[in-house]
Amino acid sequence: MEIRPDDLTGQAVQDLLAIHLSDMHKNSPAGSVYALDLSGLKALDVTVWAAWERDVLLGVGALKQLSGTAGEIKSMRTDPKHVRKGVGLSILNHIIAEAKRRGYRTLSLETGSGKEFEPALHLYRKRGFENGPAFGDYIASPFNQFLHMTL
Repeated sequence: MEIRPDDLTGQAVQDLLAIHLSDMHKNSPAGSVYALDLSGLKALDVTVWAAWERDVLLGVGALKQLSGTAGEIKSMRTDPKHVRKGVGLSILNHIIAEAKRRGYRTLSLETGSGKEFEPALHLYRKRGFENGPAFGDYIASPFNQFLHMTL
């Protein structure tokens, strides 16, 4: 598996991100989806990586800079054909390593609640993230969860 920066111009990455955004809307109450669309992921403060096995896309993940000392994980998604193969963990470890390299002291994320979100929550908690308060411009709700890791 090779994890490399992505410029979001490839169809495979765009298709996977479209699935991600569609699923977030399908599994979240109105007003509770904070997943970035392609234009949001192309912002200067966001870096996107794609995981590949030769020419097969396995998954994507992004890191948004919140400040000089904090980052946020965005758009983590494994292709449905490649779940339970360690793709998500590899991308997450890559993002954590990059956050440390940048000198961030905290890494945070926002996600939802319910059975659809449990695999991701399990991954984040296994890696050391803990539930905490809302951050940035997020508004806490009974649906949203906010996880944080001290680096």
